[in-house]
Amino acid sequence: MADPYSTLGVARGASEKDIKSAYRKLAKELHPDRNKDNPKAAERFSDVTRAYDLLSDKDKRAQYDRGEIDADGNPTMPFGSGGFRSARPGNGRTSGGFGGFGGAEEVDLGDIFEGLFGGRGGMGGRRGPAGFGGGMGAGRPQPPRGGNVQYRLTVPFADAATRQDQRITLADGKTIDLKLPAGVENGTQMRLKGKGESGPGGAGDALVTIEIQPHAFFRREGDDIRLDLPISLDEAVNGAKVKVPTVEGAVMLTIAPGSGSGKTLRLKGKGFSRKDGARGDQLVTLQVELPPDDKDLAKRLEGWRDSRNLRGRLGV
Repeated sequence: MADPYSTLGVARGASEKDIKSAYRKLAKELHPDRNKDNPKAAERFSDVTRAYDLLSDKDKRAQYDRGEIDADGNPTMPFGSGGFRSARPGNGRTSGGFGGFGGAEEVDLGDIFEGLFGGRGGMGGRRGPAGFGGGMGAGRPQPPRGGNVQYRLTVPFADAATRQDQRITLADGKTIDLKLPAGVENGTQMRLKGKGESGPGGAGDALVTIEIQPHAFFRREGDDIRLDLPISLDEAVNGAKVKVPTVEGAVMLTIAPGSGSGKTLRLKGKGFSRKDGARGDQLVTLQVELPPDDKDLAKRLEGWRDSRNLRGRLGV
């Protein structure tokens, strides 16, 4: 994988907030749902996700910045973070270039030798040349963790809006109930610590990408939900109380007399959860539907005309 900073388009010293913002923007642009005919977008989406996985983990980001691991999270050198570099006279530390190895930090070679030869007395209890200690150990890298595992979780529209727990089956066959975060949306990624592949240094993580299913008649607009509600002519003219579906079940809605198509009514707190835990609203737009070829209705309206200039504001 390329440099994760370049992949996300952020500077090496970017803040956690900037990194998260860059990832969210790219994830929305590259999400497979929006690029079904562009396989390269799916590959880029995967690269962006892996770059964010590394940079959002403080420990891994620090290791990468020090050159201890590569962009895929693998150790870059068998001796840990600094590598070998030429010795600085008199203090047993290193700088410059040594045998073609490079590194980002100074390394105490005495500590390295202690780890190889089993402690301070590992070389017969004597000091090595140039002030090196008899053993190695302090510079030994931590054993690598297992790899992360990617999952895609499809969530019903209503469940996403109300944050219903979702059951997911992991690669090892175990099932867990996943609590959706506030503000969940398409492309939201959740990290399950220690639920990835096992490794000498512990298990990796499970990375779950949320995909919200479209609904038959609800539409999401930010944190709000939109619904076009059909009403009859008599309900529009005389007013009525009608049932309206919401993601939590049907509620009664009052329609005022004289309500026409396009009028929008608001149901407070019936939308998606926001990041602060509050809920958006449901916006209900009335659509007056006339019965097709109703001779009785035509007869009742015979001789009646609406005298208003309804299209005057359009300049016609």
